[in-house]
Amino acid sequence: MSLKVAVLMGGSSFEREFSLDSGKRVCGALEEAGHKVVPLDTNSELVPTLRSEKPDVVYNALHGKHGEDGTIQSLLEFLGIPFVGSPASVCHRAYNKDALHSSVRNYRDITGESGFASWPQGVFLSRDAFKDMGAATALDLISERVIGGYPVAVKPAHGGSALGIHKVKDQEQLGEAILDALSYDSAVNIEQWIDGVELSVSILGSGWDAHALPPVEIVSHNEFFDSAARLDFSQVDFYCPVRMESLSPDSAEAEAIRSEIERAALEVYRAYSVRDLGRIDLIWDGAQAKCFEVDVSPGMTKNSLFPAACDAAGLSMSAVLNELVNVAANRSAFEV
Repeated sequence: MSLKVAVLMGGSSFEREFSLDSGKRVCGALEEAGHKVVPLDTNSELVPTLRSEKPDVVYNALHGKHGEDGTIQSLLEFLGIPFVGSPASVCHRAYNKDALHSSVRNYRDITGESGFASWPQGVFLSRDAFKDMGAATALDLISERVIGGYPVAVKPAHGGSALGIHKVKDQEQLGEAILDALSYDSAVNIEQWIDGVELSVSILGSGWDAHALPPVEIVSHNEFFDSAARLDFSQVDFYCPVRMESLSPDSAEAEAIRSEIERAALEVYRAYSVRDLGRIDLIWDGAQAKCFEVDVSPGMTKNSLFPAACDAAGLSMSAVLNELVNVAANRSAFEV
């Protein structure tokens, strides 16, 4: 079935250029699948254009603020236009990294399951706490408040692409790292630094029909998969699926670990009620899958992790996106 698909891209976030690259690839894949594509940057003309173009469905290729925080989703819900991806309420929650532990715990309370996912322990502090309430004078408490003490991860509480993330080895480095993180966001998370095998698990589907694609193993040439490595892929190696020897020298144990990693990612995905597609980023620390981010709008560039996982699963991007837009077009525009 040929559809008229508006593809939203660009926007005004720090991830604009990345979004434009994703959007162009999405447009190409949808055209290959036989759809009429209307590429749209998100500016002041977006709503009038959507109302005049009357697309059957929208694909959101925006990343970062507005694209993943529920802004564009709530606008599309208001306009009554079906779209691929999670509803605004889910995106708003998933955009806040500090909501992961409460979301999974609430999900376990409802399902009665013990679960597979874990997460780094840490603290959340707002810019106002630093600016107006003197939180900077209590940074000596971090070594007590974060299990294990230093090193710690300092990151913006919202956003993606590893912008503003720092590995802080002692209190002397902490203040500068916090200031940088707050330049990207209004709040900061200070949490355990987790070492291990860094992984990204892409997921397709919704609810109990959701299924995990092969995990991507990420090996950065830098200390971690930072924003520099995400912009320059010569600084990182990807393995999809994850190398079994990275998980365990014993093949049977490695398979069991991979299965646990996928179940942990699916648990987080379902706990947030992510719809259609998403990506869960985590680290296998040798004992547990430590999940730390939910991505409701995965990148779709030629170097992105979601397309790599689709390729490893034997799925073409045109087939995947064709299925997603058809499912969304047949869903009520007001279904949340």
